[in-house]
Amino acid sequence: MRNLLIIFAVSLFSLTACAYEKPIEVNQLPAAATEFVKTYFADATVALAKEEMDDLVKSYEVMFNNGGKVEFRSNGEWKSVEYPMGLPAGIVPAQIMDYVTKTYPAQKVLKIDRDRRDYEIELDNRLDLKFNLQFQLIDIDD
Repeated sequence: MRNLLIIFAVSLFSLTACAYEKPIEVNQLPAAATEFVKTYFADATVALAKEEMDDLVKSYEVMFNNGGKVEFRSNGEWKSVEYPMGLPAGIVPAQIMDYVTKTYPAQKVLKIDRDRRDYEIELDNRLDLKFNLQFQLIDIDD
């Protein structure tokens, strides 16, 4: 029993020891992430790009001088985009953007997060809207 506990403790320590962050150049991002930055943020100045490893999962983050940032999965797909002047057109799925334009015409989308279950956006009036993967509104937080 004691040996099993020691093995478990060493395994747990080795997993947490695999966490790191290191600065990289934008051209060291996965191809999809590099293309995303070039397409949507060509005029923005990159302050920092970094590679992160946490629980054996690699991810990337790009931060801009104006306070914006993009988080990418290991394959280069965007996971989260935040931009203080409003997200560039084309990042927010059209169905979600149509809903925002019709329901909140004076608001800009400042942030979008996506995961396996949903999309969540933040408007410049600080309202958070959550949509399922079929782009149906499922929650509103103020």
